[in-house]
Amino acid sequence: MISIGALTISDGASGGTREDVSGARIRELVAQLLGETVTISAIIPDEQDQIANTLREWSDQQHLNLILTTGGTGLAPRDVTPEATLAVIDREVPGIAEALRNNSLEYTPMAMLSRGIAGVRGQTLIINLPGSPKAVQECLEYIHPVLKHGINLLTEGPKEH
Repeated sequence: MISIGALTISDGASGGTREDVSGARIRELVAQLLGETVTISAIIPDEQDQIANTLREWSDQQHLNLILTTGGTGLAPRDVTPEATLAVIDREVPGIAEALRNNSLEYTPMAMLSRGIAGVRGQTLIINLPGSPKAVQECLEYIHPVLKHGINLLTEGPKEH
């Protein structure tokens, strides 16, 4: 069993003026693609300190294996999810972020504006997904085959041959 967090980063959704469609889509896709259940989910505003603190808590206290964020990865002044993530990770996993952007370019040239990153904090894999439900689906469908293996490497370490 993999412990998974779904973190929606949206001023509108956290303020109650917008429905959290992307977070709901993450929960559906985690069940469908990974056969797992999201352990914890939250909706928070685009505040760098709050994002970083939530990522730290979910990694260090909740001991989640995977945190999927949605939102805050674009160019708007309040889009600070990548900066918050960079502040808490120990190591980047650039291949995931590169693959997400590359795959998304098949659907829209706007993917060039995505700044999402992926990285590791302790034994937690953190991946920034875009904010739209359509992009969340396209991205998770693309990367889901490597997630369990990546988490296994983080939690059990490489096997001796």
